[in-house]
Amino acid sequence: MSRSRNTTTHTTTDAQSRPRSVASVLLTRRGAVYLPASGGRADPAGEAGAAVIEAELVQRGYLVSPGLRRAFAASGTGVLGDTGRALLDAVDYDLGAHRDHVPLLRGFPDTVPEDTYRHYVERVLSALFQHPDQPCVLCGTAGSVVPVAPCAHLVCGACFDGADFSACPVCERRIDPADPFLRPAPPRRRVFGRAAGAPQRLRLLSHGGDLTACQEDAARELDALLARTGALSPQDADDLGALLAARSRDGLDRLPPRVPGRETKARLVSWLLDAVPADPADPAHRCVAEAAARIDTATDVLRVLVLRSGGDPGLVDIPRFAPTPRPLRRVLLSVLDTMDPAQAVEDMRRHRRAWIHAAERLHPFEQADRFPRAALAFAALRGTPLTDDALSAVLRRTAAAHGIDATGGSVTAHRWSGRVEAALADRDVDGALALLGSRPGELVRRLDHVLRLAVDRDRSAADRSDRDRPGADRSDLDRSAAGRGEAEAGTHRVQAVVRALEHAVTSVAPAVLLSALGSLRVRDRQHTVRVFFPKAGAAKTHVTDDVRPPLPAAVTHAVTEVLTGEVLRRAGRGAPVGVAVVDADLDGMIAPFAERTASRALVTLPRGSEIALPGGRSLRLFLTWTESEASGRTDLDLSVAMFDAHWRHIGVCDYTHLRYARQAAVHSGDLQSAPPPLGATEFVDLDLDLLAAAGARYAVAVVFSYNDVPFGELAEAFAGLMLRDGPGGAGPLFDPRSVEQRFDLTGSSRACVPLVVDLQSRTLRWLDVVKGVTGTQHAVWRHADALATLAHRLTELFASGARVGLGELARWHAAARAGTVVLRHRDGSRVVYTRRDDEDVSGFAARIGTPDADSGEIAEAPSLVYLLRGDIQPADGAEAYALHPLALDAARVRLLAAPDLVTTLAPA
Repeated sequence: MSRSRNTTTHTTTDAQSRPRSVASVLLTRRGAVYLPASGGRADPAGEAGAAVIEAELVQRGYLVSPGLRRAFAASGTGVLGDTGRALLDAVDYDLGAHRDHVPLLRGFPDTVPEDTYRHYVERVLSALFQHPDQPCVLCGTAGSVVPVAPCAHLVCGACFDGADFSACPVCERRIDPADPFLRPAPPRRRVFGRAAGAPQRLRLLSHGGDLTACQEDAARELDALLARTGALSPQDADDLGALLAARSRDGLDRLPPRVPGRETKARLVSWLLDAVPADPADPAHRCVAEAAARIDTATDVLRVLVLRSGGDPGLVDIPRFAPTPRPLRRVLLSVLDTMDPAQAVEDMRRHRRAWIHAAERLHPFEQADRFPRAALAFAALRGTPLTDDALSAVLRRTAAAHGIDATGGSVTAHRWSGRVEAALADRDVDGALALLGSRPGELVRRLDHVLRLAVDRDRSAADRSDRDRPGADRSDLDRSAAGRGEAEAGTHRVQAVVRALEHAVTSVAPAVLLSALGSLRVRDRQHTVRVFFPKAGAAKTHVTDDVRPPLPAAVTHAVTEVLTGEVLRRAGRGAPVGVAVVDADLDGMIAPFAERTASRALVTLPRGSEIALPGGRSLRLFLTWTESEASGRTDLDLSVAMFDAHWRHIGVCDYTHLRYARQAAVHSGDLQSAPPPLGATEFVDLDLDLLAAAGARYAVAVVFSYNDVPFGELAEAFAGLMLRDGPGGAGPLFDPRSVEQRFDLTGSSRACVPLVVDLQSRTLRWLDVVKGVTGTQHAVWRHADALATLAHRLTELFASGARVGLGELARWHAAARAGTVVLRHRDGSRVVYTRRDDEDVSGFAARIGTPDADSGEIAEAPSLVYLLRGDIQPADGAEAYALHPLALDAARVRLLAAPDLVTTLAPA
């Protein structure tokens, strides 16, 4: 079904940014509400106000703790009103309930046409042949045809019900809300006698204390974010910005001396440099000193420049650099001048083009006498010709002092990376190890490549030995190769690689450690494809053939043992505890990776994670967007593609097919514009039982920008899913209480693949990836093969063990720190594992989850818990992770986020 649309594109501006207050940050991260100190006495007005707020929160899937209710009741009516409105506004925004959700067909799903094609033909006939003052071309009724504003299409009120349609039935664009064609919608029917199920994400809100406690908790959350070793997700980056913006620069002693995350450090340094003084005697000079002390690479300087120019510190899309004031220029050049010029040049070469432009803002040659090493680095990068002038004299003198070649016509600094690549190309394992040993992270990243070379060299040496052995014939050689097999693959250079790994692994970042562990432990299997997540501004994936030969099992076992042992060693640095509880359901979740491209979401579910869907409930997917001046008229489409057990495409539910298998999947209708303030909303109802009965095994959700407008240009765009209890047409179209996930659509992408539902196992896998598309007029059936490949390979990847699971990471933490580990299962059963006298940490960790369990009752409250839902009460001061915190109170326990489980594995 073709649709004529405006295909004009614009530059992405990400119009959806929304500043967050400290209160909303702490509400999301800690589930805490802060109130001004009061006299402590409740009055009838306060009690009534507290009851109203509590009732409103329950309707949104939140519970109020007794302490918070008492604090509400003791607050004055003015404070209670302001706090209550701000709290409900914040909750509504997180859920997507801050705006009306009006689909094309307000009677959805009951009034959705059975025959989508017939509905399309009727619209076309009306557009082409309808005339004013003539009977309707469809039904022949006279006097029922009226024009609607502003599109002026002639619409028959007898054929198209103005109480059901919320837009023009012909062009499906929003019309004037006061247009006479639009009539009030009839009330939606309710189902009595059936209680709505509580949402999975149900959470208890607690009283965090007064405003002083709010500042203290904000400082703790800031410390936790600054301690993250990897790149922050967009949501965490927003929170960090809000916490820094609210923080005074007077208490700099509280800031950590070291920030392990490079992008996080850039955000902190940029915040500190906002106070750069023109006069070095200015008290703000302390901020400059604190910033300079945290910069240790040239790339750190580039990240700061990019951030201050409105870009992202990930250095994926580098904007045009903003003018740099002279005081800031001096600061940055002085920092570059403290670095080894050869190392600085190597860092600069990774982003050579950006540094060439940065030089235009920093003017390094103007102060070459003052900052000679910085000038030398830029000269080597740019290939500046050396002549007889004063600048060349400074460069030659500085180069000689640092062992850099400046004897020719320009400065020449040799590349370390080039020497590594040359050694690998020459299959020189020993030479590559010698170079990589100085940079442990690079060694672990290239470990697979080095191991393949080492295995090949060992095999080649063994073959030469057999050929040179007197009296050896071909049959002897074959038997010898078959008999030695994996044993000889673990010798010679492979052993050298393992020894180098043992030295390097103690100082690599935890993300690198876990990535290598996951990928290498499955390398003894034959794989047909590889899946990459390249560093980019959006969650892109790349699928390609895997031409690598498998590694011998003995080799993968050796390196996996080293990597796992290092994880357990680092996990054991935490304080010992008596009892730990781990949910077995966490095995479906993936340890966080590539967080910088994760969507801002209501529930922070790591990409690739699989969670169970409760039985007897249907899914309602929703998509809402509002146009901006930059985007112009924009049409987003919510679609679902159905596949069988072999990933063969069998059907769709989208604007071309509003129904699939009658009631199995139902679309609310295609809105083709979203002007403010109403915007546009589309729904898709999925009945999992009916879909499975119709032969579908997988349902893949997709959001397309039909006319190729980037999501980031819209004033607002988000999507999500609800778990529904009653029949499709019962209850409100958008029920905040039933929202289980809500995520933003941002950035330069035009297509998003958020999730896939396995209809056989009743599980949902969170993919959160974007799909590359070109052109306009996107429809899901046109991309069916590509979607099948993408969803299939991602599902295969995450189920293969090539990514470390959050469940096994939790078990490693528990085994390394606890004497007793309780493993909880979905059916409520519990299995106890107690560390035995002759059992080391590695053996204990391997035993957890096996039938070799221990007996005994656990009377001690756990001090370490890793849960799917926070439905137990750990000991005060316990460390607790829960996907859904539920009743876990941040005032009693230390709440962990999934990235915190990785951060605690940072090298000492």
